Amino acid sequence: MHTPLQKWSAEFIGTFWLTFGGCGSAVLAAAFPQLGIGFVGVSLAFGLTVLTAAYALGPISGGHFNPAVSAGLALAGRFRWSEMPGYVVAQVLGAIAAAGALYLIATGKPGAEIGGFATNGFGEHSPGGYGLMSAVVIEVILTAVFLIVILGSTARRSPGGFGGMAIGLCLTLIHLISIPVTNTSVNPARSTGPALWGPGYALSELWVFWAAPIAGALLGAAIYRALFSED
Repeated sequence: MHTPLQKWSAEFIGTFWLTFGGCGSAVLAAAFPQLGIGFVGVSLAFGLTVLTAAYALGPISGGHFNPAVSAGLALAGRFRWSEMPGYVVAQVLGAIAAAGALYLIATGKPGAEIGGFATNGFGEHSPGGYGLMSAVVIEVILTAVFLIVILGSTARRSPGGFGGMAIGLCLTLIHLISIPVTNTSVNPARSTGPALWGPGYALSELWVFWAAPIAGALLGAAIYRALFSED
C-alpha cells in the first residue's frame, strides 16, 4: 500500500515527464523544420511520455497525470473523490516545474524566442485558426474518448499489461487529430504549465482547457459506466 506522499510524488513526476517530453518536443525539436518531426513527432512524443510513465509510475499512483483523468476515474468509481485535491495539486505543480525547466533550456541561447511555447489556444491563437466552439467541441469529444479507452483498457476483462500501450497510442491519435485546432490539451495540468511561462494570451484562454477536458472526462466516464461497466 503506497502512502499519499508516494502517490503525489508519482503524479508529480509523471506529469512533469508528460509536459517536459510532449511540450519539449514542440518547443525544442519541432521549432526546427530540418529535424522533420512535425505534428507526427510531437504527437508521438506525448503518447510515448504517457506510455512510459504509465508502466513506470502507474503501479504507485494509478498513472493519471491529468486532472481530467482523475475526475473521470472518480466518477467511474475507480478513484476516491477525497484523493482528488492532492492529485490535482501534484499534477499541476509537475507541469509548472516541467514548463519552467523547458523555459530555461529554450531561452539558453542568444536571440532565443519561445513563440507560443506549446500553449493551447483558439481563434487567432489556434494553429489552424479555429474558433472557440471548435476548441470546446474537440476537447470535450477527445477527452471523453480518452476516458473510455482508459477505463476499457484497464478493466478486469481486458488483457493484463496492455493498458499503458492502449492509453499511449490513444493520446498519440488524439494529438494527430487536434494539434491544428487547439494545439491539443485534453489535460488541464499540461495546459497550465506552459501558460504560466508562455505568452500572456495563454492565461486568458486557459479556462477553456480546464472546463472542456473535465467536462469531456466526466462525459466519457458516464458513458462507460452506463454502457460498459462490469458492476
